[in-house]
Amino acid sequence: MSFLLPCPICGPRDVYEFRYGGEAQKRPEPGSSGETWTAYLYERNNVAGVERAWWFHRMGCRRWFQAERDTRDNRVVRAWLPEAATGSVADESEDVR
Repeated sequence: MSFLLPCPICGPRDVYEFRYGGEAQKRPEPGSSGETWTAYLYERNNVAGVERAWWFHRMGCRRWFQAERDTRDNRVVRAWLPEAATGSVADESEDVR
């Protein structure tokens, strides 16, 4: 299903211009167990609702950014460059992949 994804630099574009990078989640601490890293790399929440995820604009500015999207209807709530975020979102963004 196609939908428009708003690149923070280039503006709204067809989702096929982007590469989905996965859920934004906290990276395990160095020295974490193999089970912790396995869960981080392979287990997904698969949310039926708003999900925060990484996207790469491969056919545009070639930048990584995060977007919140409702997975039920592909409505994009917001999109931002992690370094441009402020407040608690910036703190979360610094800790993710």
